[in-house]
Amino acid sequence: MASTTDASDAEPPIASTAQLPKHEALATLAEQFSEYEAQVASAEHEAPPASAEQPAAQDDADTTSASASEASPFPPYTPPSHYDPANPHLQSWNTFLQGVREQNELALPLRKCGRLTRAAGLVLEAVGLRLSVGAEVMIELPPGSHLPMAEAEVVGFGGDKMFLMPTTEVAGLLPGARVWPLESAPIADPMAGAKRLPVGWGMLGRVVDASGKPLDGRGALATDLDAPLTAASVNPLHREPISHVLDVGVRAINSLLTVGRGQRMGLFAGSGVGKSVLLGTMARATSAEVIVIGLIGERGREVKEFIEQILGVDGLARSVVVAAPADVSPVLRMQGAAYATTLAEYFRDQGKHVLLLMDSLTRYAMAQREIALAIGEPPATKGYPPSVFAKLPALVERTGNGPEGGGSITAFYTVLTEGDDQQDPIADSARAILDGHIVLSRALAEAGHYPAIDIEASISRAMTALIDDRHLNLTRQLKQMLSRYQRNRDLINVGAYVSGRDALLDRAITLYPRIETFLQQGFRETANYKASLDALGVLIGQPAQGNGQGARK
Repeated sequence: MASTTDASDAEPPIASTAQLPKHEALATLAEQFSEYEAQVASAEHEAPPASAEQPAAQDDADTTSASASEASPFPPYTPPSHYDPANPHLQSWNTFLQGVREQNELALPLRKCGRLTRAAGLVLEAVGLRLSVGAEVMIELPPGSHLPMAEAEVVGFGGDKMFLMPTTEVAGLLPGARVWPLESAPIADPMAGAKRLPVGWGMLGRVVDASGKPLDGRGALATDLDAPLTAASVNPLHREPISHVLDVGVRAINSLLTVGRGQRMGLFAGSGVGKSVLLGTMARATSAEVIVIGLIGERGREVKEFIEQILGVDGLARSVVVAAPADVSPVLRMQGAAYATTLAEYFRDQGKHVLLLMDSLTRYAMAQREIALAIGEPPATKGYPPSVFAKLPALVERTGNGPEGGGSITAFYTVLTEGDDQQDPIADSARAILDGHIVLSRALAEAGHYPAIDIEASISRAMTALIDDRHLNLTRQLKQMLSRYQRNRDLINVGAYVSGRDALLDRAITLYPRIETFLQQGFRETANYKASLDALGVLIGQPAQGNGQGARK
């Protein structure tokens, strides 16, 4: 009687390969290896979970096995149960497969690269890669160069060509040089490919460049946090209204151009009229908890002078300075402005009230103009392409108040008016997107009047919502007297005005020397908000009775 066996216990039939020709034996072995790979893949997907009742020793063994399998991208190879070690063909094939597996584990991952096809002016062209605008790449430099690689950023594309703007020195580039993506990121990540730079409390008191590298020689940054340079602005319906005064330590601004927490102000001036000095005074005397300073596109000599002579040790202690001077790539100048804004956003998200001082917004616009014209964007007003006027509000709108109960970013952007032309396209655009502007007068600066603030030409749009009625009345009276005096200055100087014809002008003539003294302030002198109101009340003859908070009731 024939014995019966369970089908599950029977080994799969296999033809003997000992007597087969070599090519047929190899074909059979290849088929068996494919079946083995399929079984391994099926076991990985369908393996049942380990029973909770298994002994601890078994759990340890499973853990060790799992760790070993995770160390290699391939499952451990074991010959099938019907492997015949006496078969020379099988033994040779098995040895070959084990060698292939070992060599494969040592192989480096493939990295896709492109090729440099053109270098003209500021822009490089490359083919062979598909990267998003803003992605970073590394470009091969020939042996003997002082740098092994050149860094660049994708600023545009056309067809299969990418337009690159270098951020480091590119002397020595060769046609056909290889171009590699700096890094790859998962597509599922919404911030994939976005450049990330260091942020955190360890940045306070430090001076860094546009890439977050220390410039002060004090070693590495004491922070492990980073944040993307690009960020969406706060939902306008979620922003907390501007309802609290920010003390900036400047008497003329505190009393006549009151600034609120979360307000964006422009500082409009030509060169050499005291913009940096005024920024330094505000940085030292402000009531803000954290100060972020962006020195964008200015002379390199001024960076050290601003930090050591204007900002000072006390001001630097609660500040972060981002320096991208005029001699760096336009990409880095734009990146420096975005980085300063990112740092301010980080501290705002921590619930702090931040003062952002950026010098200057005009240099940021000029950097974008250089890039846009280099990649072929058509120029518009005064050579500025349309993309410049889209970049400005995108940068400015990231500042301001956060959600209610959170922190705030009060921003001062200096705007360089060429030839003191207040109708410059950048000045005109900035005036439209900011919450007020402070104009510095060259005539006042030449007369030794510092800060050279032109009160008549300046305005704070949030001021009326911040101050009480008494403060508003005092401000209105001083501005009326100042305006009346300026309109009649020529008559007064030649002696053609007869006292008694205009009561307001008579009062203005009497108080004008005191008004000039009130509006001037020494470089090292500070005046807090309450002291500024008290001085204004004494000047007008109506001492202020407020609580010094400036909240309108």
